[in-house]
Amino acid sequence: MSIDQISLPKGVGPHAAKLLDAITGASTHEELNRAGGKAEGFVLGLESTKAIKSQIAESLYVAYDDAASNRAGELKG
Repeated sequence: MSIDQISLPKGVGPHAAKLLDAITGASTHEELNRAGGKAEGFVLGLESTKAIKSQIAESLYVAYDDAASNRAGELKG
């Protein structure tokens, strides 16, 4: 799932996309772990403050996790 397909509050989309770019552009496993942690914290913060519903949070988690898994595979190979 793409970040663009997720209905996010105004102003959140660019930040969400930037975090996704950091995950997909990571050049080492360390960078990937750091980017993934930032993305997870971002979603947790949005969810904790009730800025997004849990269903939207889950979609973001899945998008970030899928991207991280794909990037980890690329870095391995």
